[in-house]
Amino acid sequence: MRTFGCNFRCKSFGCSTPVTDKYNPEVADVIKNIDQFKVFDDLPLVSTGCDTYASIYPEFRHLSPDYSIEQLRERFNELLPNNTWIQPNGNDVHLVITGGEPLLGWQSMYPAILDNENTHGLRNVTFETNGTQKIHQDLGRFITGQFEGDSCFTFSVSPKLSASGESWSDAIKPDVVASYENYGFAYLKFVVDSPEHFAEADQAVAEYRAAGFVGPVYVMPVGGVDVIYNGNKFNIAEEAMRRGYYYSPRLHVDLWGNSWSK
Repeated sequence: MRTFGCNFRCKSFGCSTPVTDKYNPEVADVIKNIDQFKVFDDLPLVSTGCDTYASIYPEFRHLSPDYSIEQLRERFNELLPNNTWIQPNGNDVHLVITGGEPLLGWQSMYPAILDNENTHGLRNVTFETNGTQKIHQDLGRFITGQFEGDSCFTFSVSPKLSASGESWSDAIKPDVVASYENYGFAYLKFVVDSPEHFAEADQAVAEYRAAGFVGPVYVMPVGGVDVIYNGNKFNIAEEAMRRGYYYSPRLHVDLWGNSWSK
């Protein structure tokens, strides 16, 4: 489930020089020709900046569908095996909520969307977040109250380093991320492609640890397109092993290459 909208733009990740304009050049070119794109899947991938740029820039809002809560439930059921969150072999179907930034102001909607009675046994939910947004009281009460027992709530936190174009003070929020562990399991995931990025990740990890965060740390190679990704992944994996970090592949690039995953 992908939400639209983000508090960041991450417009320069992977660029050799900082981007000072509102958009990186690739996204600017897409916007110039936006009338030729009728549906989300028609949009090209980009090799710099946020690889889900169409979920953060308002110029692409018309390509993002609107759903009511009931329509979302119906859409889930259409995609689920046997209309249930339990597969025939007994394994869970895992719901990942991503964006954009899924922990912005619409947090108040999630209790209604995720209510176990309405979602037929949903037990595993992950938010993919940039780690800057506090959990609102209504969502927090839901997680610690109704969404409990055998359920697992995970926060996949991808903090933005300087190469994204976002400032350290805006992007690195140790107390916020440490608070996620009050509601479930959380881990850090840094997108990197150079020794400089690793040095920043090390600094950020130290700050998160000082705030009380205890979860694991993953690193992922830069690469919204396969040429850049494949050129990075081996060096990144070796550097991760030297530091004791986990390595996270971009599975959608491994599987689908230069196309939007379905």
